[in-house]
Amino acid sequence: MLLRTPEQTSMLLWASLLVLAPVSGPLAAVPKSMISLQPPWTTVFHGERVNLTCNGFHFYAPEKIKWYRLYSGRQRPSETQGNTLEVRDSGQYICQAPGSLPSNPVRLLFSTASFILQAPHSVFEGDQLILRCRKRGREKLTTVRYFWNRKVISDSNKSLDLLISQASLNNSGCYQCTGSLENNRVLRTSLANIRIQELFPRPKLKVTDSQPTEGNSVNLSCKTQLPLERSDTRLRFVFFRDHGVILSNWSASPELQVTAIWREDSGSYWCGAMTSGIHKRSLPLQIDVQRIPVSGVFLETQPQGDPVVEGEILVLVCSVAEGTGNTTFSWHREDTRESLGQKSQRSQRAELEIAVIRESHAGGYYCTADNGYGLIQSEAVNVSVRSTPGKRRGLVAAGTTGGTFSVLLAVALLFYCWYQRKLGDGSLGDTTRRPLTLGPGVSFHPMCPAPVELQQLYGNVHPKERDLVYSQIQIIQPGEQGEGNTFRTSLEDQHASILYSEVKTQLQDDSAGKVGSKDEDIMENYKDVLLM
Repeated sequence: MLLRTPEQTSMLLWASLLVLAPVSGPLAAVPKSMISLQPPWTTVFHGERVNLTCNGFHFYAPEKIKWYRLYSGRQRPSETQGNTLEVRDSGQYICQAPGSLPSNPVRLLFSTASFILQAPHSVFEGDQLILRCRKRGREKLTTVRYFWNRKVISDSNKSLDLLISQASLNNSGCYQCTGSLENNRVLRTSLANIRIQELFPRPKLKVTDSQPTEGNSVNLSCKTQLPLERSDTRLRFVFFRDHGVILSNWSASPELQVTAIWREDSGSYWCGAMTSGIHKRSLPLQIDVQRIPVSGVFLETQPQGDPVVEGEILVLVCSVAEGTGNTTFSWHREDTRESLGQKSQRSQRAELEIAVIRESHAGGYYCTADNGYGLIQSEAVNVSVRSTPGKRRGLVAAGTTGGTFSVLLAVALLFYCWYQRKLGDGSLGDTTRRPLTLGPGVSFHPMCPAPVELQQLYGNVHPKERDLVYSQIQIIQPGEQGEGNTFRTSLEDQHASILYSEVKTQLQDDSAGKVGSKDEDIMENYKDVLLM
């Protein structure tokens, strides 16, 4: 014959209630009823009363609550109109609210002893744990001593209670207390086994994809579960990566979305959950982000016309058909293979701009791309450059002997006119730029049809002492005459026309103040002659 303890018999009866409970739908979706106690102690003196309250998922006062008392292997059902039941007898009590599963059993002891240790029905980690030693009768306790696993943890003559402000799983164990009376008599309670319940298990980190492709989004979930008795507790969550990199601040959401994840984001991830000073962290989860190698490297030009007009902006666009992550783009000339520029960016295309295209830029070009899996080269693109029609650059030189002679003759004539005016002015020492002033009786040479103003060159030469340097000679047509017979011109009048530019003249002054006789001493060089 198989003998069972009273506790085993009670558990079998409770299991039978769970099986026979009339529920609909999946079992896991049905909530469980809960019992709360007032006062909260599971051990009280015989003759005292304890109020049990049954809380269900859907409860309304008019509905009836089913109660079951399990004692000495027997089951005693009862019903109450409300959700409260007053009890005075020892045993295990179970309740069942409408629409809910039966509750976990609550064991009550109505003791006949004169000295008892009182403890709450359920304590979760983070809760305040209070143990109380009580003596029946008028005699007062002078000293109370508490033991945990047979070790003294408290010895006081002021308080009968043991207070643990924040219980942890390590506080589970066997508790006992002793009390000393005034006559030095010592009372001892029976042992009470107290188990601190886990408020929530270690969270588990889950990810939608542990090997995502670069650029894709990834969702992280921090999974844990609160007990039914603490379903109103608010948890806060946080997410980390390698070496304590915080991915989010503490928040009420157990979810985190990484909108775009990259190769450098690979590593170990974990999450944390916290409430009431209880902080737990998940085991690490490795996430390896996959990178797509670059392929289909292609070079194109903007504008795409062929040939490119000289002086325009040329843009070389390098792109890849596939490839993720940071890509290094580089542009090269095909003939010299010299690098024209390099850019590294998280993009599938990059541009290199040549601000002003020249004829010397003509030739073949190609680009390369590399995101860590090897360098890929594009096909070469030929760029031809067309010069702008009618554009003059550099020295304008005549193509025939007669053209060269005409240029020399024009320059000599201009210098002669200038020299005649200087003689009329009486001085060659003042070379500052100014309009020509005609004094009384001074007339132009017949070969000089109009005054000539020499424009001094400022920015591109460094004249030495007593050198005369000009960048432009203008023929000034007589305009509005002012005081002192001074002829005035302005850019707005459009009376001045450029005859030639950038003439450098060096005058060698001898002791008598005369100009040298040789032409090469007078005119050192000239360039950019523009004939009118």
